[in-house]
Amino acid sequence: MKYRIVILLFLVTVMGYSQSFSKQDSLFGSITPERGWWDLKHYELEVSVFPKEREITGTNTITYTVLDPGKVMQLDLQKPMKLLNATQDGEPLDIRSEGMFHFITLKKKQKKGKTYSLSVQFSGKPRVAKNPPWDGGFTWSRDSSDQHFIATSNQGIGASIWWPNKDHPYDEPDNGVDLAITVPSELSAVGNGRLVEIVDNEDTRTWKWKVVNPINNYGVNVNIADYVRFSEKFKGEKGELDLDYWVLRESEEKANRQFSQVSMTIEAFEHWFGPYPFYEDSFKLVEVPYLGMEHQSSVTYGNRYSNGYLGMDLSGTGWGMKFDFIIIHESGHEWFANNITNDDVSDIWIHEGFTAYSENLYLDYHFGKEASSAYVVGTRKSISNDRPIIGIRGVRKRGSGDMYYKGANILHTLRQLLEDDEKWREILRGLNSEFRHQTVSSKQVEDYISEMSGIDLTEFWQQYLRTVKIPKVEFKIVNNELSFRYTDIIEEFDMPVIAIVNGKEHWLFPKDDWKAEEFDEDIRTFKIKRDFYVNSEEIKE
Repeated sequence: MKYRIVILLFLVTVMGYSQSFSKQDSLFGSITPERGWWDLKHYELEVSVFPKEREITGTNTITYTVLDPGKVMQLDLQKPMKLLNATQDGEPLDIRSEGMFHFITLKKKQKKGKTYSLSVQFSGKPRVAKNPPWDGGFTWSRDSSDQHFIATSNQGIGASIWWPNKDHPYDEPDNGVDLAITVPSELSAVGNGRLVEIVDNEDTRTWKWKVVNPINNYGVNVNIADYVRFSEKFKGEKGELDLDYWVLRESEEKANRQFSQVSMTIEAFEHWFGPYPFYEDSFKLVEVPYLGMEHQSSVTYGNRYSNGYLGMDLSGTGWGMKFDFIIIHESGHEWFANNITNDDVSDIWIHEGFTAYSENLYLDYHFGKEASSAYVVGTRKSISNDRPIIGIRGVRKRGSGDMYYKGANILHTLRQLLEDDEKWREILRGLNSEFRHQTVSSKQVEDYISEMSGIDLTEFWQQYLRTVKIPKVEFKIVNNELSFRYTDIIEEFDMPVIAIVNGKEHWLFPKDDWKAEEFDEDIRTFKIKRDFYVNSEEIKE
């Protein structure tokens, strides 16, 4: 086939870390020719779940538009799941497989601009998640009444761990997903979007869900249990938003108390980020047997109905116990991950950095600026600076786990550089408007913020996103004279910072060479304001 990837092995070195990648990495992480010629429009995913056997079977009908006529389509499905067959207009199609990558040869001429559908059948025992949600797959559990309690989670490993799809984030189904989940009749099955119909099949029931907005593949989820449901309405910026809650029977009383934070969360995030992005698909919080995940319009929850992160304050300041981490964090992903989605997993800091930052914006809205500042600064103890937080494009390689709280502190630092908080709010809301329901690169986000802030942030982004260096302000004090400079910076990095001199705020403009300023009185106390993510050190002579 023309343009076939022929790279079997290549090496990439980032900040001294040598990493090797295979052809399989490229097939997974790049826009291959067999992916690039067609634009995904819709999935119609039907899946039957057999809890006793821990098996699933299903069909996925994929609707797409031809961008450039092609003959071979790449779909992805990971072992031990099996792709059984593929058909188009009732005609069986040939499938050639290379591991998890399946190349389907089409018989029908694919005309540019035309829309077609193709169906594939699949079955098998999907991978069991070892440590969900970080190690993905199916979780097969039981509630306290010994009823089945089942859920999927597959952000890192890919949605193709259990269903066949175009498993690359750059292309989402523009017209959403129809999801039909068949389960034993005593159980409920909760998916994404709105519940359309429940079909009684005697021993089983089919729960039909409909998503009308674009959705990332890893956001599609299946949750199965003996659920109870309760609901409320939120009066938001775009009218009434349906808030639905699906929890185990044993959890209903606790959930009614704890989930009062959901409306508080939506209120805070609509203030900072703009309208909830999926009014048409509603908002759900669904109890699952693992910690939780940001499945679009079907946020999953397993934080034991307590504040903090499994009862812990990740900031060590006390402010982390003022909210339920999973409700706030995973709901924040509706704006950053589900509304604005990275077009390559190397830029997943867009998801995690902005959403970690949303935690302290929630505090800012409900408890004030000092609370939010203390919290985000407190999370710096979790930053290791082991690798850059931007990964490697084209091979499904993420950056450092620092993308969470280093990302949050980068954004908190950036906020300090703006003339006022309303300008920052306009930028955050503008991001969610400008890139609404789109997949984007980090560069697009960086450029947008630079343009809207009126500040050339080229070196700022390069320093914080693509190196592990944290700028250090070195200073000397002699009576009333302050000398200062930056070290541990890239060339031309010159971010101003606020110093607190004798208890008063004062802007400094360090560069890589020494500068000096005189004050009206001797300098008794000096420190860099904590809201700037920089180090500082006094140089004694």
